[in-house]
Amino acid sequence: MPQTSSRTSSMSRRSLLRALGGTAALGALAGCGVPAAYVAPGDRAVADASANDKRLTWANWPLYIDTDDHNASRRPTLEAFEKRSGISVDYVEEINDNDEFFGKISPALMNHQPTGRDLIVISDWMCARFVRLGWVQEMDRARQPNVAKHLDPLLRTPAFDKGRRYTVPWQSGITGIAYNRKKLGREIRHVKDLWASDLKGRVTLLSGLDESFALLMQGNGVDITRWTADDFHRVCDEVEREVRSGQIRRFTGNDYTKDLVSGDVLAYQAYSGDVIQLQADNPDIRFVVPEEGAELWSDSLMIPNRARHKANAEALVDFYYDPEVAAELAAWVNYVCPVPAAKDVLASSKDKDTAALADNPLIFPDAGMRERLAIARDITSTERVEFAKRWNGIVGL
Repeated sequence: MPQTSSRTSSMSRRSLLRALGGTAALGALAGCGVPAAYVAPGDRAVADASANDKRLTWANWPLYIDTDDHNASRRPTLEAFEKRSGISVDYVEEINDNDEFFGKISPALMNHQPTGRDLIVISDWMCARFVRLGWVQEMDRARQPNVAKHLDPLLRTPAFDKGRRYTVPWQSGITGIAYNRKKLGREIRHVKDLWASDLKGRVTLLSGLDESFALLMQGNGVDITRWTADDFHRVCDEVEREVRSGQIRRFTGNDYTKDLVSGDVLAYQAYSGDVIQLQADNPDIRFVVPEEGAELWSDSLMIPNRARHKANAEALVDFYYDPEVAAELAAWVNYVCPVPAAKDVLASSKDKDTAALADNPLIFPDAGMRERLAIARDITSTERVEFAKRWNGIVGL
């Protein structure tokens, strides 16, 4: 995904909800006379107008869908869905930060009101909050045979949504390590290679708590599907030492790419999709899934409570799990495709550059890489205030 992705925002744009701990902040408000945020299952749905009202509103991130090479206002796969289904889609690129969007629609959801959106795409760590709060509706898999058949097994059972009842990955990615192989003069294979003496002052880490902690834990041999508070504080102790020693140059949002291009940084914590784009200009840039493993994450589709066009939204989600459609989208966004069957579609393309994407392990991880990928357990609302306070103190927020 381009730099206006779910993981791009610099910490200066983080909202008050991040500082207060998101759902923990909502819990605090409930104690001050504000109605509790949780919505019970029976209060989530309204009468579905899909059968008689062939439209839906979809909120997504900027530059997160394919566009026509000659007309950026046209979106080929979305136009194909509209033509095939007869459903008109109001596609709104309004999500620039997970917390900003949380703050934008949470008042409606807290108060059992419609958000005006039938489908949204946010990062899984934020999806976990929505699921715990009961702010999203369970999807009807009987209407989604493509999802049931083609969703990558690696993505089917995150801890916050077993069986993916409420969420469906839009695109996925890997948080790993990128480095300049030519300038460094050696390979990086382990997380702890970042602490080597020849990298002093030339390493960056991601500033966001949710974006950064899992890979660092994996460097300590932790199973991130079941990490503990002790594991978290051990990572913080380690990072604090490296900050004091001058090993870490700075903490970044998605602006880390500028440091690598300038040569100020030789190795950094990075997202796989960004590296694909950097490699197009500099083949010396490498991306590594460390031998200890790396975090596999997703930005996922959800249907918020009281959406008026639920069945229409479910049909759109399933459309994008058709391998032909998924392949077309993957060729444009270059993140990890959640539909493995799209690989064969791309491989059969007559265009050599398109066909080559099928062999790119950052879009379709190979067997060896897949064995080292894991979805991290999310930070719970009770943990978030404590953990955010400590991490933000290290990062300097």
